[in-house]
Amino acid sequence: MALRRALHFVFKVGDRAKTATFYRDVLGMKVLRHEEFEEGCKATCNGPYDGKWSKTMVGFGPEDDHFVAELTYNYGVGEYQLGNDFLGLTVQSSQAVSNAKRLGWPLTEVGQNLYLTQAPGGYPFYLVDKEQPPNDPVQKVCLGVSDLQKSTHYWTTLLGMKVMAKNEEKKSVLMGFADTQCKLELCEVVGTVDHGTSFGRIAFACPREQLPDLEALMKKENQKIINPLVSLDTPGKATVEVVILADPDGHEICFVGDEAFRQLSMVDPKGNNLLDKAMAEDKSNECRSGAGRTSAGLECLCTLQWTVYCRIKLLLAANTQYFEHARRLKAD
Repeated sequence: MALRRALHFVFKVGDRAKTATFYRDVLGMKVLRHEEFEEGCKATCNGPYDGKWSKTMVGFGPEDDHFVAELTYNYGVGEYQLGNDFLGLTVQSSQAVSNAKRLGWPLTEVGQNLYLTQAPGGYPFYLVDKEQPPNDPVQKVCLGVSDLQKSTHYWTTLLGMKVMAKNEEKKSVLMGFADTQCKLELCEVVGTVDHGTSFGRIAFACPREQLPDLEALMKKENQKIINPLVSLDTPGKATVEVVILADPDGHEICFVGDEAFRQLSMVDPKGNNLLDKAMAEDKSNECRSGAGRTSAGLECLCTLQWTVYCRIKLLLAANTQYFEHARRLKAD
């Protein structure tokens, strides 16, 4: 499946300012584009929320040939519950290690030339203290699975990835669509996979013509389809088509038509300024902390009411997610 390529991983973020500091100043990534939405995504790109949200794509280079991070921010939601589903993203960059030390960002040495750190929200990142490679510094994404053999079968036989390496001692498998792309590592965890409310989504591109066939294959194999083939609009940009799947442990997987996505994902020179502007105008953090209520007046009161609403939605979504995963496990 050489025509398929790894695109990005979606992180839900509760604090855009701290998150921006981590990705821009610690990792050294650039803001590739920033988009604001007034209502929830039809393919639940922002999670089970139907309010205002934003998407910020950050990476070491253009999305055409770099694996990037999609930072999803739901207005009024300041935190998410972590699970054991996302186990880490590995970046090879001695500059990132140097940046972290200079800025006092916590680092833990876990191996030779290997450091563990956390993005805001608690997401683990592994930094390899070596010079950045000529292509993409993002090396791999690691996800937890409950049955390594079953998951390997899904990702290779059904999705077309090839196994690059196996580690029997660590109970892990490294796979990918091509040697030059970011890899996916599956690591077996004890017990079931808990997605919490912070659960993300990994995205891949394929020729648009493959999307209906991929959906049909999943139906034939009785695999979970979260969102059947659907078109997604972005104001002022290209419309893309996606299919959202779930692997045996409920990890969300997006496949998007490559042709339109290359148009949508073009670097926006205004992206960094758009993010800064959105953060400066966002009052939800002030309302959560109690600051600004007198100065912001009615605006902040409305935002506070919106925050309460979003927190209720968050609790309901967490319950829904829990019962959905329980239902899947029982069905399996």
